[in-house]
Amino acid sequence: MKEIKPPKKPLIYYYVVILIVVMLLNTFLFPAILRHSIKEVDYGTFLSMVDQGKVKQVQIEDDYITFSPKSGDVVYKTGTMNDPELVNRLHKANVNFSKVIPKESSPLINFFWTWVAPILIFMAIGQWLTKRMQTRMMGGGNGFSFGKSNAKVYVESETGITFNDVAGQDEAKEALQEIVDYLHNSKKYVDIGANIPKGALLVGPPGTGKTLLAKAVAGESKVPFFSMSGSEFVEMFVGMGAARVRDLFKQAKAKAPCIVFIDEIDAIGKSRNSSMAGGNDEREQTLNQLLTEMDGFEPDKGIVILAATNRPETLDKALLRPGRFDRRVPVELPDLAGRESILRVHARKVKLADDIDFNVIARATSGASGADLANIINEAALRAVRLGRNKVKQNDLEESVETVIAGYQRKNAVISMKDKLTIAYHEIGHALVAAKQSHSAPIHKITIIPRTSGALGYTMQVDEKETILMTKEQALDKITTYMGGRAAEEIIFKTITSGASNDIEQATKIARSMVTRFGMSDEFDMMALETVNNPYLGGDTTLLVSAETASKVDVEVLRIIKTCHQNAKMILQNNIDKLHELTKYLLEKETITGVEFMDILSGKELELI
Repeated sequence: MKEIKPPKKPLIYYYVVILIVVMLLNTFLFPAILRHSIKEVDYGTFLSMVDQGKVKQVQIEDDYITFSPKSGDVVYKTGTMNDPELVNRLHKANVNFSKVIPKESSPLINFFWTWVAPILIFMAIGQWLTKRMQTRMMGGGNGFSFGKSNAKVYVESETGITFNDVAGQDEAKEALQEIVDYLHNSKKYVDIGANIPKGALLVGPPGTGKTLLAKAVAGESKVPFFSMSGSEFVEMFVGMGAARVRDLFKQAKAKAPCIVFIDEIDAIGKSRNSSMAGGNDEREQTLNQLLTEMDGFEPDKGIVILAATNRPETLDKALLRPGRFDRRVPVELPDLAGRESILRVHARKVKLADDIDFNVIARATSGASGADLANIINEAALRAVRLGRNKVKQNDLEESVETVIAGYQRKNAVISMKDKLTIAYHEIGHALVAAKQSHSAPIHKITIIPRTSGALGYTMQVDEKETILMTKEQALDKITTYMGGRAAEEIIFKTITSGASNDIEQATKIARSMVTRFGMSDEFDMMALETVNNPYLGGDTTLLVSAETASKVDVEVLRIIKTCHQNAKMILQNNIDKLHELTKYLLEKETITGVEFMDILSGKELELI
């Protein structure tokens, strides 16, 4: 049954309750406490203490007498009597005394301090709390100040990041360095008649360092740096986004020269063609205001707009025209040298052993982003701590690569010997097929230890050199290698299992790309059959052909996969003895290196330890 929660009471309810409690305390409790601090005695005791010289000071009022003893902090109180001799007694005992003349207090003043003042105080507290809540929820002090941009302003000393902290993006740094230099030395650009770009758009996959580059610009420029996310402009109130854009540029103009950075600009910069009917929604108003503001200042004002996105194809064309975002700065996945330099940057604060080889790790992480590489360094440091070491070793880095790719080892997983044998033949099938082909990457590691990602085992291949292009032969060899695991199951066990599901998926993707995008099919030659919608987020594709041609594409893809499958079975049947020998060795050790694999394949006999 769904729990039904009672509705929350309005804030004024709690104000009224607190106000009543304070009034009751003011009326009953506080006077009672004051009364308990004064000790009441009879008039005879008062006279006895005066005669004995114990009284220090006396105050006589109309209804009572208060007096203080010479020793102690207690104040005594007694009632008044018709005693004409009291003044003589006090003179005789050398007591200081005085007559208190009562002041007539106004009933209005008493009413004010007792009732009106507490109400005003709590009303002021309520207004302050309401203002704080509006500030947090709506970004403004009250209902008429929602348009504050709330942009974070950084200076060099606050970011602590410079271009030295950004690695693997030399081209992007060079393009942004020109902007920083213009902000420092604008005169040499003005003298030659050059105008610095108004805006620069940082484009690339997630995790490649777009935001880090913007922070590095803040550290290098030494000018005010306004940072804001695109999603912060658009909220529930109509017109707030446009107002925030106006306020942001108003602040920027007041502090020029400066840099304005808008992260994830696609939140407000999507093409207006994609809007709903009518098109006059809040996001479109915000975009229109941004376009107007970017046209509203001259290049020599010293205001530079930086923006970051991983969905450039969705941005409005008006936003990308010259005069707005003049320069597009690609921030792509790093190459081999870039990955190695990124690893070194993130390893500065980590204690490393002397034999660390970052090149090996860089070659094993092809396609990794800067964020992935930072995570690998951190995982290696955590592993070293878990094992009780104070330095990171090479095997920590290698294990962290596998952790990021395939997850942690499932050391307590219970796998039957039959399934373990099937997994071993499956992985050796991959490795043996790859080793017997001329266009496959060398084997780096084979393991049958299950991982938390769901992999029951895997074969890792690492290219010796960075490759940018993929030939048709390399693509076919990749598909054939993926088919090696299923082929080994068919040859040895005369059956098939579900363990090849990921292999089938990856092989199908490559075969389909060969036909539809790479022009590697004789059937369709160089005809474009599909297009990539978003190269930075998932790479979703859209077919450009008719249903009849799509059916022919499926037939051609199936032909490629079947051919590679048969080739994989042929390779394994021709090397059946090595398949058995390598599987037996892997089954005993559970994890073997590429060197061990190649030694056995070349005929060396290795002892089981």
